[in-house]
Amino acid sequence: MWREFKAFLISANVLALAIAVVIGAALAKVVSALVADFIMPIVAFAVPGGEWRTATWNVGPVKFLVGDFAGAVIDFLIIGFIVWRISKAFIRPAAAAPVRTCPYCRMAIDEGATRCPHCTSDVTRARATP
Repeated sequence: MWREFKAFLISANVLALAIAVVIGAALAKVVSALVADFIMPIVAFAVPGGEWRTATWNVGPVKFLVGDFAGAVIDFLIIGFIVWRISKAFIRPAAAAPVRTCPYCRMAIDEGATRCPHCTSDVTRARATP
């Protein structure tokens, strides 16, 4: 039973997902601290009136928390931008597979293909001729 459970964990990538969640939670804390400690003081300095997050809009008995919502949107945009920049720095796109053109239908096909997936022509003979 233990072997079956271990096989499930490995085959379903549960362990990789668990590690990704832990690293993601740690990264979320770092990015939130960066935004709260370094970026939001600059935003607070640039925006007139220091208590803009407590701004409200009263319409009769209804009270809209406009400042809180604006703060959440700004936090989201800043955090999203920082996470995007971090991902651009660490994640490199995979190299594209070498492609060639089918001599019959002119569509792009894999370099090692023996038959065109678009027109189903045999491209091994065409490959031998320059």
